Amino acid sequence: MTEKVLGFIGLGTMGGRMCRNLAEKSKCPVYGYDIDPAKAAKLAPNGVHAAGSIADVLARAEMIFICVPGEPQVREIAFGKGALVANARKGQTFVDMTTATVEVNREVAAALAAKGADFADAPVARGVPAAENGTLAITVGASDAVFERIKPYLACMGTEISHCGGIGTGQVLKLMNNMLIFQTVTALAEAMAIATRAGVDRARVFEILSRGSADSYCMRKHGSHMTTGKYPDDQFPITYSLKDLRYALSLADTVGVDAESAKLAEKKLLEAIDKGYGNLYSPALYKLFDDSVA
Repeated sequence: MTEKVLGFIGLGTMGGRMCRNLAEKSKCPVYGYDIDPAKAAKLAPNGVHAAGSIADVLARAEMIFICVPGEPQVREIAFGKGALVANARKGQTFVDMTTATVEVNREVAAALAAKGADFADAPVARGVPAAENGTLAITVGASDAVFERIKPYLACMGTEISHCGGIGTGQVLKLMNNMLIFQTVTALAEAMAIATRAGVDRARVFEILSRGSADSYCMRKHGSHMTTGKYPDDQFPITYSLKDLRYALSLADTVGVDAESAKLAEKKLLEAIDKGYGNLYSPALYKLFDDSVA
């Protein structure tokens, strides 16, 4: 791995863990920035240097990673007060690991290309535990040359790194990944409600179903929370699930697909938020079918 000065913008629940792994495993100087200075300071023992601003990161780093909540934040960083595009310089590489939209990825990429800078979209999947352990799945949209340049650094944060095609394609497949998860979680909640009301012990429903052809990663990971009735509030919340699903539905409209099952999942996510479950992990959709469940 060629040593570079690296930057990381956005040190939240996912980004903070990713930045820590990047600093510890790459052994490169890493400058981190977040609107909350305490988040950068917390990473100092892991070798992350706190940057005072986005402009400070750009002035120091050759390769900059971004992980923020969604499209509005990407636009603000790129074209608003963050002034990322205005401060970019020729030869820099920008890797946006945010789950946003294909449109904003391509807009930012075009603006950076005009400055002589390269761009890749590289959103991540598998959630907080994988961010903690450095085992994320990362889908990348970039030229072949940019993909090869950034891959060793992505490997500090993830174990499944897929080159999907040109700019925007990493985002396409991340959105499809999340859309399928939310559709599946909706179906799992229905299956759990039907099975338990028909007399099957809740602790056994997905244990037994996972032995057959209905088995899936989603059943084992998300279904386990429905089995225990424990829904974390420190993982990917339902409000973020709705954000991502709506990005996917917007993409579906753009390409002329009437994604009816995704719209059903959207309806259930909205119901969960209306019930006050928006801060909980998405398996809490089961609570819509049985509010007596803790």
